Amino acid sequence: MPLEIITIPCLSDNYAYLAHDADTGQTMVVDVPEAAPIIAALQHRGWVLSHVLLTHHHWDHVDGLGALLAACPAQVIGAAADAHRLANLDHALHEGDSLQIGSYNGEVIDVSGHTLGHIAVYFPKAKAVFTADSLMALGCGRLFEGSPQLMHQSLKKLAALPPDTLVYSGHEYTTSNLKFAQSIEPDNPRLISRGKQIAAARSAGRPTVPELLSEELATNPFLRADTAEVRKAVALKDAEDWEVFAEIRSRKDHF
Repeated sequence: MPLEIITIPCLSDNYAYLAHDADTGQTMVVDVPEAAPIIAALQHRGWVLSHVLLTHHHWDHVDGLGALLAACPAQVIGAAADAHRLANLDHALHEGDSLQIGSYNGEVIDVSGHTLGHIAVYFPKAKAVFTADSLMALGCGRLFEGSPQLMHQSLKKLAALPPDTLVYSGHEYTTSNLKFAQSIEPDNPRLISRGKQIAAARSAGRPTVPELLSEELATNPFLRADTAEVRKAVALKDAEDWEVFAEIRSRKDHF
C-alpha cells in the first residue's frame, strides 16, 4: 500500500500533514500549528497517531502539540540542534539519521536558514519530502536565523532530490510568491502556466501544495540562482550563486 498523505489546513495559512502506512497502521503528523483539525482528520479516517515530527520551533508549527498529545499520545521527533526549543522530544535527530513510518524510511536533512536546526525529511519510497518553511511553493522561508550562504546550501540539498519528488511545504503563500516570481521572470512559460493552475486551485478552495520538485526547479526563483535568466534579471551575471540567491531573497523581503 502507498504511504497516504493528507494535507490539513490550520490557522489562517498553515499546513500540517498526516502520513499513514496502512500495512502497520502507523501515522505521523508533520508539525502541529493547532490540534483540533489534526484530531478531526485522525478521527474521520479512524487512524491512530504514532509519531509527531516537528520541523522547527516556530510557534505556528508547534503550538498545538500539548493539546494533540493529550488527546493522541505519540512519539515526538525533532532536530537535536533545536532540542532546547522543542518541548516533549522523545527522539532528537541529526542530518543523515532516519525515521521509520511503517515500511517507509525517512531521511533527515538539515535545511537551516529560516531557523537554525530546521529539518526536512525525505521519503524516497513515497517520493515525498516534508520541507515546512525551507523550500516552499515558489518561495523559501525568510532568513530569521541563518545566512544567505547557509540557506542557499540547504536549498541545494533539496534541489538535488529526484525531480518527481512531491514537496510538502508549510504554508499557503503561493499566490503572493507567484507575484514575486513573475517580477523576476515574467516571460518564463512554465511560470505563466503554473500561475493559471494556482489561480484555478485557489478559486476552487484547493491547496496549492504539494507540488513536484520539477515544477519548483523550473519556476521557483530561489532554486534558479544558477540560471542565466535569473542572473540577467537581477543584473548579477558573474556573481556567485549564493550572492544571486541573497539578492533575490532581499528583493522578496521588500516586495
